Amino acid sequence: MSIFLQVIPAQADEALKIGETWASKAKDFLFDYGPKVVGAILVYIIGQWIINRLISLFRRAIAHRKFDASLSTFLLSLAKVSLLLVLFLSIAGILGVNIMGFSAILAGAAVGIGAALNGSLGNLAGGVMLMIFRPFKVGDIIEAQGSAGVVQELGIFSTIILTPENKTVILPNGPLSTGVITNFNTHGSLRVDINMAIANDQDVDKARDIAMKAIASHPKVLSTPAPEFVVSSVSDFMTKIAIRPYTTQGDYWDVYFGVTELVKKAFEANGIAGPTPTHVVINKQV
Repeated sequence: MSIFLQVIPAQADEALKIGETWASKAKDFLFDYGPKVVGAILVYIIGQWIINRLISLFRRAIAHRKFDASLSTFLLSLAKVSLLLVLFLSIAGILGVNIMGFSAILAGAAVGIGAALNGSLGNLAGGVMLMIFRPFKVGDIIEAQGSAGVVQELGIFSTIILTPENKTVILPNGPLSTGVITNFNTHGSLRVDINMAIANDQDVDKARDIAMKAIASHPKVLSTPAPEFVVSSVSDFMTKIAIRPYTTQGDYWDVYFGVTELVKKAFEANGIAGPTPTHVVINKQV
């Protein structure tokens, strides 16, 4: 019985020591990490409030600039993810987490992803630039990358145009944003450039009168600005002429093909001959 009574105080002393040890550790943890945890929580709450305010201001700025809907969504998502990443890295730094190694991992992952998606990222950057600077919009007639047509869709990665042959052409935004873009709709009315030729011995003034009457007969040619008829160049056997009527965006191709046919028929009906290539044969006698 005495031995049993001696064991109980010994176990009680050991339990007391363990309790004191854990209390000391908890106290040390509370004093060492408590302020950091509280600070991290405060930074998170304040940071979230600041991010929400910044995103709200950014959203209003984008709405004021009237960006494309797909670009607006992309820019807002990118801005929010970037701000949240900065916030979480700040919280990790407050808690004493080594963010240098984490940053190195992120940088390595970014380089790997960038190398794998090199072309796609170029098209993405091109799409963002096109939507910000807006060299054209949906519905415009453009010529770029060897294709011409009406813009049907301006996306993040590619632009879709519809050609006069009713073919759908998908243009990658990367090369499109860095190449030459001809927009036929910048100034409202469109000038239709039609190049033709007549023989050198034909009366240019007569050809001009015939062509201008034919142009005026087309119902979709605008009277203002007035159509033009000019001699563009003269070669050995032909005189090149440029016929330039004006029309609206929707009637561009109707006027292009219609006026070409009208002028051709008018020339034939009034005896305006086209160029005839000639070949000089030299007979050498031995």
